[in-house]
Order: sequence, then C-alpha cells, then structure tokens
Amino acid sequence: MQSLIAELQWRGMIQDIMPGTKEQLEKESTTAYIGFDPTADSLHIGSLVPIILLVHLQKMGHTPIALIGGATGMVGDPSGKSEERNLLSEDTLTINIAGVKAQLEKFLAFNKTNPNPAEIANNYDWFKEISFLDFIRDAGKYITVNYMMAKDSVKKRLEGETGMSFTEFTYQLIQGYDFYWLFKNKKCKLQMGGSDQWGNILTGTELIRKKCGGEAFAFTCPLIKKSDGGKFGKTEKGNIWLDANKTSPFQFYQFWLNANDIDAIDWIKIFTFLNEPTINKLIIEHQHDASKRILQKTLAKEVTIFVHGVTEYNKAIETTEKLFLDQSTSAESLSEEDLEEMDGIVKINFTIQKIASGIDVISFLAETNIFSSKGEARKMLQGGGISINRNKINNILLIIDNNFLLHDKYILVQKGKKNYFLINVI
Repeated sequence: MQSLIAELQWRGMIQDIMPGTKEQLEKESTTAYIGFDPTADSLHIGSLVPIILLVHLQKMGHTPIALIGGATGMVGDPSGKSEERNLLSEDTLTINIAGVKAQLEKFLAFNKTNPNPAEIANNYDWFKEISFLDFIRDAGKYITVNYMMAKDSVKKRLEGETGMSFTEFTYQLIQGYDFYWLFKNKKCKLQMGGSDQWGNILTGTELIRKKCGGEAFAFTCPLIKKSDGGKFGKTEKGNIWLDANKTSPFQFYQFWLNANDIDAIDWIKIFTFLNEPTINKLIIEHQHDASKRILQKTLAKEVTIFVHGVTEYNKAIETTEKLFLDQSTSAESLSEEDLEEMDGIVKINFTIQKIASGIDVISFLAETNIFSSKGEARKMLQGGGISINRNKINNILLIIDNNFLLHDKYILVQKGKKNYFLINVI
C-alpha cells in the first residue's frame, strides 16, 4: 500500500509523529480520526488542513472518522488559547454540529458501498451516558496530574495571568478518552491533528496503553502561518468561512489569489491534490516569471473548486475579470444584471433624496458606511484610493447626484485595490 506518510511529508504536512505510525499505515488499512470543534455553524479555512488529511487518508485505502466535539465543545480546548472561551449552550451546539456535519459530507465519501467509507462521530453520544464519578474512576486514575501539567498548553496558561479553570484542565483527559473510546469501539488506531494538539493526542495513546494494553499511533501537521506574520485565514472582514453565505465564493477565491509568492509555494502543496511533478513544474514556471502569478491562480482554482464546485469557481473568475482585469470596460457598459450578480461586492442601500438633492463625496462615503468617518474618507480620497463608477476621484468638493446613477439606481464605488461597494439608491 502506498505510503500516506511519504505523501504528506513532501507536502510539508507532518510535524510530530509517533514511532511505528508509518509502519502501521503500510502494514494494513487503518482507521484514523481527527476532531472538529463545533464553535460555529460553519468550518473556516483553518479546518481545511484536517479535512484534506482525512481525504488523503481515505484515498490511500484507510478509513477516516470525523469526530465532532459535541461534548468537548461544551468545555473548550485550551490549546493555543491565552484565555478561556465562552462555553456554548446545548441549543447552539446542536445548530453548529448540524452545519459542520453537512460540510464534512461534501468532502469525504460516506457511501457504505465503498470499501473504506468515512464516518462521522459525535463524542456527546458516549459522554452523555457517563457520570462524573464514573469518569474520574475509569479514566482519571490512569493519567497523573504530573503528566497533565507537563503539557505545553497547560504550562503556558498556568504561567500566565489568567490561569486555567478545572474545566479546561480536564480537556486533555476528555479528548484522550475519545481516542480510547474510538479505539475500543471502532478499532481506531490513529489520531491526527494540528501541532497544538500533540499533548492532547499523546494523552489518548497513554490512556489506551494503560487502560487496555493497546497500541495507538499519532501524527500532527504544522499550524499554517502566513510568511508576513499575519494570521492565516483572517482578513479585514474576519474569518474565511467554508459556508458560501458567510464568505462568498468570489471572496474565497480572492483570498487564495492574493497569496504572496512564498505562501503560494507552501500552500499549493498543502491545499491542493496536484501531484509532486505537476507542482514542481508550476513552481519552476512561477519562479521564471512571478508576475504571471501562475501559482496563485492554480491554487485559487483548485481550492475554490474543492470547496464550492466548478460553477461557483467560474462565477468567481467572471466577477474577477469584470472588476479587476478588464478596466477598459466602463461602468456604464455594465448591465444591470452584471452589477446585481457580481459576487463578493458589498451591497448598501442609500436614500434617493440625498442623491437627488446632491451630497458632497466625503459625506457620501461616510454616510454609506464605506468609511467609518469623514476624516478617514478624506484621507483615502486625497491619497488616490477612491474610484466612483471606475473613475478616480481626487476632488474632495465633488457633489454626488443623479448624474452618477447607473441604470437610474446604482453607484459603483471602489475603495483601495480590492474592495468594491454597490450603492443601491432607493
């Protein structure tokens, strides 16, 4: 059987790995799991790495389990966190779990006719039957406090100002019990996750060893970081979600398209399923002429199709061309349908009376909430960062009136290089 570990290593997707893991995967078809935290009703692109790990696993003949933390979501994982998160209500968790489950079913093959169908599990299904006394007797006695306090995620919080609640301290034991339960009931021998989960994962292998004499395995992948120091998956508008209603396919496509050259080289290995010769060829072509942005375009295409499908990718391309590439096209030549159906544009309603009587451009930009203040609007306009109906604006005394209306009701505003707003005058 082809080596999953070798495939992931050349892609830069292995950080920590337990001895014997590679041999186990090469020896037999293995059941493995990754946990997904239902803190929202949609996953975001930070969840793409674990999803892709499960897809690789399944493609190579192993059986993936996507574990949704219905129980652990009530506790909150302290790993990588500087302070305790707000605990979610059961009603909120139910909504979030349904949303996450629906998304996972888009990426993995759950059909029982497959030799290795994927499965979704919810740890609330077993934890709801366990009393506190049962848990501390059947699980707690196997893991020492010394062992738990040695974990980085615990040490950092204990050394900080906020400390750590008992609720969070128990998280690694609860996650460890998940691995034990899946090992015992689903013959799951491998857990995967981000590198911040290494301590929690090892607690699971230790519990399996001590409680039932079993042997379990683990590996983690590096946490994705941007080379410029920015947080991966974050923009001015917040998270890049996998839900098209939260982040439009156009905005999703633009995120990947705007990757810098260093990140694009790493990300095309991690976030696409293109093979090594194809990726190496693309990197060479990119290095020959980076201005063509071959890597970024390929990366954006592959990931957008993977998450949203070919139709939405084609729409994102169409919008990109209309907004950014074909600047020779005047705003007046864009049809009403073009303006309405452009994906990713922020749409804002504005009163017809103010346009009919005329409003100065600075007030217009502030009152439409394109800018939070007149001072901010004035500064960007004077810096050449504002276009209206594709015409650069540099006159702070300009009056916006009916003459600016496209199809008698629209005004197209560009803020900076990438932010477009369609003002619907009603």
